[in-house]
Amino acid sequence: MCGICGELRWDGGAADVAAVDRMTGAMSTRGPDSAGIVAHGRVAFGHRRLAIIDLSSRGCQPMVDSDLGLTLVFNGCIYNYKELRKALEGFGYRFFSNADSEVVIKAFHRWGSRCVERFKGMFAFAIADRDSGVVTLARDRLGIKPLYLAESAGRLRFASTLRALLDAGGVDTEIDRRALHHYLSFHSVVPAPLTMYRGIRKLPPATVRVFQADGTATDTVYWTPDFSRNPAHAAWTAVDWQEAMMDSLRTAVSRRMVADVGVGVLLSGGIDSSIVVALLAEQGQRDLATFSIGFDSASGESGDEYPYSDLVAKTFDTDHHRIHIESERLLPAVPKTIAAMSEPMVSHDCVAFYLLSEEVSKSVKVVQSGQGADEILAGYDWYPPLANVAREQTTEAYAKVFFDRTHADVLAILQPEYALDYDASWAFAAQHQAAAGAETAVDAALRLDTTVMLVDDPVKRVDTMTMAWGLEARVPFLDHEFVELVASCPPELKLASGGKGVLKDASRGLLPSEVIDRTKGYFPVPGIRHLHGPVLDMVYDALTNESARNRGLYRADTVTALLSAPNDTRTTLGANELWQLAVLEMWLQSTEVT
Repeated sequence: MCGICGELRWDGGAADVAAVDRMTGAMSTRGPDSAGIVAHGRVAFGHRRLAIIDLSSRGCQPMVDSDLGLTLVFNGCIYNYKELRKALEGFGYRFFSNADSEVVIKAFHRWGSRCVERFKGMFAFAIADRDSGVVTLARDRLGIKPLYLAESAGRLRFASTLRALLDAGGVDTEIDRRALHHYLSFHSVVPAPLTMYRGIRKLPPATVRVFQADGTATDTVYWTPDFSRNPAHAAWTAVDWQEAMMDSLRTAVSRRMVADVGVGVLLSGGIDSSIVVALLAEQGQRDLATFSIGFDSASGESGDEYPYSDLVAKTFDTDHHRIHIESERLLPAVPKTIAAMSEPMVSHDCVAFYLLSEEVSKSVKVVQSGQGADEILAGYDWYPPLANVAREQTTEAYAKVFFDRTHADVLAILQPEYALDYDASWAFAAQHQAAAGAETAVDAALRLDTTVMLVDDPVKRVDTMTMAWGLEARVPFLDHEFVELVASCPPELKLASGGKGVLKDASRGLLPSEVIDRTKGYFPVPGIRHLHGPVLDMVYDALTNESARNRGLYRADTVTALLSAPNDTRTTLGANELWQLAVLEMWLQSTEVT
């Protein structure tokens, strides 16, 4: 897990090494162990390293293979790198390190850009070919690893964080009105390639982009999950599905133990992270480090789920760490959390992840996490209402239960110069959900959530907040083979038992019933869910200060009404509307170039 960046030029000039150095420095938390820059004329790469596999200097990057004429910067982990290395050695390749990054170089040389189809893992990388001048960028199937791009005449820069590109300079920071519409309507999700700034884009998941020496580029989408029924599984019973899913998960969590450092688990006490702990214990892991977080209660809402996480830790005899965050630590963490975001993220559990990661990073460098299960296994409450909806009415029904607000409501919030004259979020969802490869309305909704919402909400949240403290998070529920299996599962099995029914049934006999049958929980941060006191003062200042007034993003009467009753107005899914508007404004202020 690292931070990568670089610059490519095709205007005849040499790459700006000083700009690459600034980008590299901006990502120090993603890679606190070492840094490096390599420049060859029109191409310069930078890297910050978090040493996980092959801790020696031989695993440092940028990695240059002079014999093959290839230079690599790589972020992530290839879990099957040992198997791939053995296969490559059979083809005559010799290795100078034990790093998975070197396997990426050799695999690229052997199989070209289609090497990504052989990788089981999470990754974003760039490879420059010395002889042809071709540069290849790639991102993993589920977008677990980020890759941001800033292109201008004759030049492209890329980086693991949006802020690194801002630090490099020369970015068009005009607000992208489509991205803004998505943020306010599509549950704060801004789909690739958009970001909030017009001058910065992100490489979509499961995409390889190849730049020729003259700057022309081609994209290849190398993976698309099929949300229709697999004829090979037509005779499967519910028990068959349960057994197949659990077997696939066993493989997924085992793969994610590959490391030359210790691996822990973020244990929320929910079924997803608890299954990860249970399967690792089943596979013989002893003294597994587990971590749970809690906050002080506020406004009558509990701030922890310790009874459940404690039960799981006791059941599987883990080395458990309770991390309790006192109220006085919450306020200072809010601006730091927002400053750590590559894109504005409204979920209040960003602060929880940020503070949890700070503490966990003192004990381990790698953790497994339960993120992703709800999006691929229909664990949220917006899926059941779609069960009997006609396929052609998917988006209409989905928007009613998922979108934060209608297009008209968006217009009522924004100043006219920031508004669109069409419903961009509806158009995006409708196009995505109308495509072939999803049989029912539930399938179409799950496909959109798995390939878009999941990528640009919970997955991005986990990567951003853990890497703010040099902590690598691995997500076994997003093993692409597990996702492919679950995608083909009949929706009624997923919707059973209030959501994730097939997973709940599969875990009986493995987990305590109290964990399986509990009401679904979230990272509780009561001090943000219910705005009052110093946090509310921070929100007020962000929405009324000089920077906010100069930007003029929101209608003044809307802001005044929300500030007068800060906890009264909620979005469709219960988020605090005032907090959503404030996070965006605070994020914009945190990224302002001085």
